[in-house]
Amino acid sequence: MTLRVKPTPAHIAQAATRLREGHLVAFPTETVYGLGADATNDTAVAHIFKAKGRPHFNPLIVHVSDAEKANEVSMIDAISQVLIEKFWPGPLTLVLPRRDEAPLSLLVSAGLDSVAVRQPAHAVAHALLREAGRPIAAPSANRSGRLSPTTADHVAESLGEDVSMILDGGPCARGLESTIVQVSDKQAALLRPGALTREEIEAVLGQRLALGPQGSAPTAPGQLASHYAPSHALRLNAHYIDADEALLAFGQPLRGKSCGLLNLSPRGDLWEAAAHLFSHLRTLDQAPCARIAVMPIPHHGLGEAINDRLARAAAPRG
Repeated sequence: MTLRVKPTPAHIAQAATRLREGHLVAFPTETVYGLGADATNDTAVAHIFKAKGRPHFNPLIVHVSDAEKANEVSMIDAISQVLIEKFWPGPLTLVLPRRDEAPLSLLVSAGLDSVAVRQPAHAVAHALLREAGRPIAAPSANRSGRLSPTTADHVAESLGEDVSMILDGGPCARGLESTIVQVSDKQAALLRPGALTREEIEAVLGQRLALGPQGSAPTAPGQLASHYAPSHALRLNAHYIDADEALLAFGQPLRGKSCGLLNLSPRGDLWEAAAHLFSHLRTLDQAPCARIAVMPIPHHGLGEAINDRLARAAAPRG
């Protein structure tokens, strides 16, 4: 039976013990809930892939308590150091060359010679990492390809008894996954837009982010063409609404009869829209509608990440 508890010090200590014993523990971060396993334990990491139904070629993010721990598993160069000092802890994942002596399961890198690392900015996640005393591999705590979880209820609905313990820390503040940047050969490339904007990163680096590697095999999480998908089909950039559609609005809603309506941000605020994206899609997915129509989202700032998730959610499914 899954144990769902508030993140008291005693429960965090219990969760850390379960992680060290090879069990899966779901926990909150500032972005979305993570499905955690001991990143040094092959069997525990394999349980992540099984519970999520995740393709084994799709790498995982390794969460660490600080930059020193990141340096134990990856090679941090001058560019990486600048980004770490500015944005960690926070919603930035760095894909870095993996150290040969890193005590990580090879499964977390999906056969690549790199590793994705992040220091989350959430008190519960930080306490759990400290208590566990080891890196934690933690993709989003949901079935692979489905909507990411931003509450403990979402985790329970998606994973059921496949997770040993859920630390219920309430809704996630950001509601959108971390931004992923690959740093290699003295160059930084954007692999996945997320809760930290391209503009913020480029302002710190003083240069444009390069385009990340393209191809069928992902080099980081969240790069599959079809991902973050509700059960209903999505119709993007909608300028009208049909009666058999639910409407995901942004700003002033479209006029017309629909079978459901939620607004990402009535005032047109992208930060508010990002925080509501996955929870609103989950709610509209329960409506008795043919599909979900989504109003246009500006493609700047956090809008880039929101549109990325919406495009993958609307992509043809294999």
